Amino acid sequence: MNNSSFEGEAQDATIPVGWIGCEPKTTPDILPGYWGVYTEASEGETYAGIITRMDGTFESIAQRTKKPLKKGICYSFAMDLAYSKTYSGYNGKIKLRVWGGASKCDKTQLLYESGVIENTNWLNHNIQFTPKSKLKYLIFEAGFDDSKSKYYNGNLLMDNISPIKGCNRA
Repeated sequence: MNNSSFEGEAQDATIPVGWIGCEPKTTPDILPGYWGVYTEASEGETYAGIITRMDGTFESIAQRTKKPLKKGICYSFAMDLAYSKTYSGYNGKIKLRVWGGASKCDKTQLLYESGVIENTNWLNHNIQFTPKSKLKYLIFEAGFDDSKSKYYNGNLLMDNISPIKGCNRA
C-alpha cells in the first residue's frame, strides 16, 4: 500500500496522500494533535483517525492495490489499531470493516470485520481473506458495534499497514 502509515501533516478533515475518502461530506483526520487525540504513532509520525456519528454516518478511507487481488487466492496483511478516550466527543468504541471493491469506493465484498476495538494502546491485527472476485481497491471503514441498538459517536485509530502477501499455509 502507498503511505501505509498514513504519514502527512497532522490536521483535521484531511485525507493522507495516496488515499481516497469514500463517504460523502466527511473525511478522516491525520493525527495526533487534533480533536484532543495525542496518542503517539505506532510507526512514523502520524496515523489516521476515522469516526462514527449519532446520525448513522461514518468515515472510511480507501486505496487501489498495486496489483489486483485474484479470486480464490488467500491474502493477508497486518495493521495496528487503537481507540482514543478523548476524540472530542467521538469517544465510543467501534470496529473496523475492510471491504474489497472492483472500482473506486465500491463495496463488493466484506473481507474483514474486527471486534470492537477497546484498547487505547496500539495492538497489531492480522487480517486474512479470500476474494470471491477480482478486487482492485481496499476500503477501511468505521463500523458501529452491532450489539448497541442506536448509532453513536465513536472513533478508531489506524497505523502501520503491512504489505499484502499470500497467506502462509502450514
